[in-house]
Amino acid sequence: MNGKLYLCATPIGNLGDVSSRSLETFKMADLIAAEDTRRTLQLLNHFEISKPLTSYHEHNKHEKGGYIISLLKSGKNVVLVSDAGTPAISDPGEDLVKLCIENDIDVTSVPGPVAGINALILSGLPTRRFAFEGFLSVNKRHRREHLESIKNDTHTLIFYEAPHKLKNTLNDMQKVLGGGRKIALVRELTKIHEEVKRCTIDEAVEYYGENNPRGEYVIVIEGATEIEEENDWEEISIYDHVEKYIKEGIPQKEAIKKVAQDRGLPKREVYSQYHEI
Repeated sequence: MNGKLYLCATPIGNLGDVSSRSLETFKMADLIAAEDTRRTLQLLNHFEISKPLTSYHEHNKHEKGGYIISLLKSGKNVVLVSDAGTPAISDPGEDLVKLCIENDIDVTSVPGPVAGINALILSGLPTRRFAFEGFLSVNKRHRREHLESIKNDTHTLIFYEAPHKLKNTLNDMQKVLGGGRKIALVRELTKIHEEVKRCTIDEAVEYYGENNPRGEYVIVIEGATEIEEENDWEEISIYDHVEKYIKEGIPQKEAIKKVAQDRGLPKREVYSQYHEI
């Protein structure tokens, strides 16, 4: 009988945020796979828990993935943790989950802190619809291309960023997204020096031009309020026009209605042409 993989959230700063269920899960595990075993060992030692540890991170995920799967197939229960917060979000835990699914191994989560969600609710920006974009590339061209691909997205946007990359990232956001957008830069979440800086992108660029970033950041940016390119609907088909709105998260029925309004056509005609494809 196979064991089970437990995706266990850990505190993002304040150790008081660890749940009793997380601690019980650590105690029952046969092995804990950690992004940084030294950091996880500190957490376990704090709660006087002793368990075998193995590293599992971006640079050894192919080798260690097979090893962990073999343990799970032998009936062992494995807990996966990241450095902080919820594993499998912008980290190689995603690959381990896929491996488990491919091998018919049960996966469950022990929920807890998520930096991106905590930053979002502190930002003061709209929370009803949001898009998590994770880490931007260290490559300037790729970073710009990523930002270009989402500049018209109306969702609130969430990014993770390291302090040594923050200035370059903000400069590119200013150039691609525009300097007037509202932004919240959240750092040291749940810690003594937790800080939420709410301003515009222009103001953030100016501030960090004079002040060095410190700590890991979550960046929350308001979505586009209007399409920045000309809406020349004659250049695209009705089908593509409808699909454009659907990709923005608008339900099909409402998208058809909006296309009809854009083009000055009856809804029935738009509906018919859309479904002819």
